Formats: sequence, C-alpha cells, structure tokens
Amino acid sequence: MNLTLEQLVERTVEKVKENLDSSIEIEASGRHVHLSEEAIEVLFGKGYKLTPIKYLSQPNQFAAKERVSLIGPKGVLHQVAVLGPARTKNQVEVSLADTRKLGVKAPLRLSGDIEGSPGILLMAGENTLYLQEGLIVAKRHIHVKENDAEKLQVKDKEIVMVKVNGARSLVFDDVVVRISPYYETFMHIDHDEANACGFTSKLRGRILKKE
Repeated sequence: MNLTLEQLVERTVEKVKENLDSSIEIEASGRHVHLSEEAIEVLFGKGYKLTPIKYLSQPNQFAAKERVSLIGPKGVLHQVAVLGPARTKNQVEVSLADTRKLGVKAPLRLSGDIEGSPGILLMAGENTLYLQEGLIVAKRHIHVKENDAEKLQVKDKEIVMVKVNGARSLVFDDVVVRISPYYETFMHIDHDEANACGFTSKLRGRILKKE
C-alpha cells in the first residue's frame, strides 16, 4: 500500500508520541545530604532555615544555597549540596567513587533505608556534626506518579530493567520502582552511572520487564 506524504508524517508523529509516552526521563543526582531541623541548627545556627535556590523535579524538593563538607578517614568532599526541606532523619548519598575518596564503605540502599549504615562527619564553616549512621550509595530507582503506573505497566517495589539509548547505550538492571501520588515520573541515577551511559540532559530510557 502506497502512503501519501501526509500519511507518512502522521504515522511518524504517532510513533514518536508512542515512544515518548512509554519512556521515562532520566536524571543524574550528584552527592547530597538531607538534614533534620536539629542538624541544620547545629551546622548553620539556631532557628536557621535552608535557602532554596532551585526546585527539583519531585514536588516541594529543592536544592539549597547551603553546602557542607564530608570528612572521611582518607579524604574530604567539599561543597556537597544540601537538599530541602528538612527531614526527620539525616541521610548522606554518595557514589561508589566518592566512598573510595572518603575511605569508607557505604551500603547500596534505597533512600530512607539507613539502619546500620556507617556514619560520617559533616562540616559547615567552623561547625561540625558527626552522624552515627546515614551514609549510603543510593540504589538506582524510578519515581512513578500513581497516574503513570498503569501506562508504564509497573507496580510499586517492582524490579525492572531500563534500556538507555545514547552515545553509550546500555541496560540498567535491578532498578526499583517507587509509586506515589506525590511523585513526578523520573528515573534517578548517580554520577558514576551517568558517566557509564554518556548522560545528557533530557535523556530518556525505556522500561524492560525482567523474565
């Protein structure tokens, strides 16, 4: 069957739209810390409130103007981002490369799962705070808005693979799906993983089901 130019364009547009609807945008997260109100006061002063400078893809989450240093047995990481708002528990997320520079061993965990994780010393100016636990390497994961779960055919806590097409095409395995009405749909990887896939802004990936 011969198609007219208009029909070919229409089919191409539909195919592109279909691909976008079934794919997810990927974001690369650098090292950062989440602090409780008590920790914020120790590091920055009594009654101190974080100063938002950039709102993030997840609702109400922001990168703050404030920065801290992470001090480990073998090295220091300066100018580490603080994310807000304040949380009930302190958490420090770094990459595997970061752990080698710090001289610590951190477990691969989902955000919020910090029990039994190692501690780390934080510094802001002349103020210091030693966290007894909270240092983790974040597992790659997908935040899925509840309304998108059916379209993407995924369930909460499901483990999937994600195919990334780009300069360094690859498949990420063991990706955790997290579904909530309070999320926006984005996959999060750290900078080690971003380098591995040749990350660029607006990079997208396609979810693949595990056998």
